Amino acid sequence: MSKEFLDRLTSHRILATIPHEQVVWVAEHSKLRHLDTGEVLTAKDGKVEGLHIVLSGHFSIYVDRGAGRRKIMEWRGGDVTGLMPYSRLVSPPGDVVTEEPSDVVTVDRADMPQMIHDCTELTAALVHVMLDRARHFTSSFLHDEKLVSLGKLAAGLAHELNNPASAIARSASALASSLADADSSSRKLGAAGLMPEQVALIKSICDSCITLNSQGVLSPLAQEEHERSLSRWLAERHVDAGSAEALAEMGFTRDMLDQLARSLPPETLEASLGWIAAGTTTRRMSAEIQEAASRISHLVDAIKGFTQMDRESVSEPVDIAQGLTNTLVVLRGKAKDKAVSVTLDIAKDLPPVKGFAGELNQVWANLVSNAMDAVNANGHVQVTAQSAGEARDGVVVTFIDDGPGIPPAIRDRIFDPFFTTKPVGEGSGLGLDIVRRLVQHHNGQIEVEANPGRTVFRVILP
Repeated sequence: MSKEFLDRLTSHRILATIPHEQVVWVAEHSKLRHLDTGEVLTAKDGKVEGLHIVLSGHFSIYVDRGAGRRKIMEWRGGDVTGLMPYSRLVSPPGDVVTEEPSDVVTVDRADMPQMIHDCTELTAALVHVMLDRARHFTSSFLHDEKLVSLGKLAAGLAHELNNPASAIARSASALASSLADADSSSRKLGAAGLMPEQVALIKSICDSCITLNSQGVLSPLAQEEHERSLSRWLAERHVDAGSAEALAEMGFTRDMLDQLARSLPPETLEASLGWIAAGTTTRRMSAEIQEAASRISHLVDAIKGFTQMDRESVSEPVDIAQGLTNTLVVLRGKAKDKAVSVTLDIAKDLPPVKGFAGELNQVWANLVSNAMDAVNANGHVQVTAQSAGEARDGVVVTFIDDGPGIPPAIRDRIFDPFFTTKPVGEGSGLGLDIVRRLVQHHNGQIEVEANPGRTVFRVILP
């Protein structure tokens, strides 16, 4: 052990605060290494050798979650990294790379228990460093997890909004032509000189068509047969049979045609049918626009309820039923993409729980999303909510999927931070850790039962 080496250790920012004999212990139980730019101190899949004391230079840790490498933390001369006292760290979450020529002193993993025993002040200082590092890593990964969740939420919302938005655009585009047809048919009907009771009949039949059309649609074969029947009727009365398809789509029946034929002069029948067709089409398009706009409004309300973006961050009575409903609306797009069926069963007498609605919605979203990921195509996810009963006095929310289950070897690790069974880029390993933390924040419990074909996550909230 040279005096120069001991002096360098003594001048280190952290070692300078501890008794000299402990610095000597480090000098006697460590090795000094020099690393050039680009060398890897510890690889992601490698084992951390021990405690690394950075004397000079610059190290960074890079993590790749599927979107390229990203620096999440760095160390320079005067910092420490690697294995800390009482830490369970085996492998780092990413590659620790040398950014410039660096000198690092390493205390081997095997010597760490002795260091904890002999160097009390050094151990205490390193524990504080470990806590700060853990907070930094957790904050960084939570930020990434939130961005990933936000991206999935945005993609699902865009998917759900696309259909009603397309329906509005399609109907609005055709509405101009329909209004022109309605105007032309109105003039023709007005020129026919019909009696008031005849006009009233035509309007009544038009209203009946709209009512019948809104009640449902026929099968393709039944619709085709209905269209042929109307076409024959029109041809027999020398009326343009080309309108048979439009009349069939509007819900016109043979009885309606017979009623018009009995009450109207033959020469006014075609003008009357034209007016009914134009009016029905225009009103149907208007109804489609209204329905699609209502669907968009419902989705926006669901997103607003899911995020609770208009609520202050204060504990208050939370409607579990509404939160679960909003969550399933938000994740409906993912369910469709995976061809997964989801059922929701909520007890009528479900009491509210006191807590933070936004946080609980995040719990529901993570558990439902994980269940969808676990099942195969055409799988099933069941969500139930009911009172816990007198024994527990609260609410139990259960998430059941028919996926392959959780292997016993990893069952005890599923709530560990950064542990994930998903491929790179598809999971950070923080979803269930976040769930556990948020449930504990509400003084609740989370239980797991995992068997092939039936995995159950149960959240109990007081």
